[in-house]
Formats: sequence, C-alpha cells, structure tokens
Amino acid sequence: MHTMIVTDLDGTLLDSEHKVDPYTAETFQTLAANGINITIATGRHFLDVKGIRSVLGVAAHLITSNGARVHAPDDQEIYAENIDPALARTLMQPEFSGDTLLNAYVDEGWLVERECPELVGVYYKDSGFGYQVCDLKNHSGEGMAKILYVGEHDTLTAIEAQILSQYRDQVYITFSAHDCLEVMAPTVSKGHALQAVLARLDSDKAHCIAFGDGQNDIEMLGVAGQAFVMANASEKLKAAHPALPVIGSNENHGVATQLRSMFKELF
Repeated sequence: MHTMIVTDLDGTLLDSEHKVDPYTAETFQTLAANGINITIATGRHFLDVKGIRSVLGVAAHLITSNGARVHAPDDQEIYAENIDPALARTLMQPEFSGDTLLNAYVDEGWLVERECPELVGVYYKDSGFGYQVCDLKNHSGEGMAKILYVGEHDTLTAIEAQILSQYRDQVYITFSAHDCLEVMAPTVSKGHALQAVLARLDSDKAHCIAFGDGQNDIEMLGVAGQAFVMANASEKLKAAHPALPVIGSNENHGVATQLRSMFKELF
C-alpha cells in the first residue's frame, strides 16, 4: 500500500513569504521519487496552485478552493462542486460583504470587486497568479467554487454568524486565515476531497499523513491516519484536535523536517 502525504500550503508548507523553500522542495522530490503520493490541499485557486506545484517539483493531486475542486497530477478535473447560484448572488450583496474585500473563484480565475495589488504582492510570488476586477454584486452566481471575504477578523466573525443564522444547511463556511472568511457548497471540505483522492488511488486512511495549520484543515486532519499540527496553527485547529502532535512552524520548514525524520532511510 502506497503512502500518501497531504499538506496545506499557507502557514504549513510555505514559508512566511508564502514561498517554497529549497529544503522543502528537495524533501518532497525525494519522497515522490521513492513512490510516495503527494497531495496539496489548500483554499487557493487551481490555476494558482499549479504554479506552486511546479516550484515544488513533484507530480501531485491538487485539492483547491478548500475541496471544491480536485485535479489529478495531469490536471484532469476529478471533482467539482459549486455554490448554488441563487445563494451565491445573495452572498455577494452589500448586506453580507459590507466593507470587506469581496472575492469569488470560478474556473476561469479569481474575481475581485476592486483593485487589490497588496494581495498579489504577498501571496502569489511563486505562482504569478492574478485577479480580474468584476462587478460581483451583479454576477450571475454561476460556476462559483467559493466566495471569499477579506477584512478585519471581528467583521468577518459577524458575517459568519449572519450567514450561519440564515443558511447554515446550505454552506460550508470556514476561516482560511485570520482575515479570510470563505464560503463553499455544503458538501465541500478538504477532508471530503481527500477521501475522493484516496479512493481514486485505492489507498486507505491508515497510510495517509497530513499537515495543517488552519480551521479549514480540521476535516482533513480528521481523515488522515497520521496527522500533525503546525506550531503556528490557529487555536481553532488546536482545539479541534488537541491530541495531535505539534511540530515545528512553517517558517522553520516544519513539514519537511518532520518528513525527513519519519523517512530517515531516504535521506
């Protein structure tokens, strides 16, 4: 039975500048060369993560938009789930978005309601991913993998409560970062998508090793047979999995260090 390694990106595999460091890339290339399956699981867009995968230098399944999309290493789409269009239109109205930066992911790319070069400069150094400015409040809502609000945490917490009070059974809602609140279809999560990847490869949970740092990793870490929490993880993740071992931070390439310790014979 082949081993599967699944890892989040921001706050987990990527460093504090949201980049792949050489030590991490070398680690994953060695593991992949020895027959270990790799999966990247992130809230980022598929087109963005393709660039990061290229820098990492391995063939990997991609779980993106928090599980709303799954692609094989050859980029074949093997799973897709969208938000109900009518609900998407509602959630992009000012009564929900307020003074946050409203975003949406469709297959064609990343849509934003106004220019936000500061996000590109921080998060997309390796991938070169960029946005398209769009009048989201008048969008049809068709084909949306996720809706994302960027803003102050207290503001986002209030939006989360408002959405849950009205649409709890119609959404999966999670924080991908302190300033990022994301909404997907109710059947979506990284954990659900990971199960689809494991089934496709005829692998079992016992041979799956997972790494994460955020609230959107809770379900994924619950699926894996072995799971590790980053030292810099959110308190919500730590509270959800208090018994899981805590490893080094992303800034100190904690994932690569842990894997080298677990697979000493390969290094």
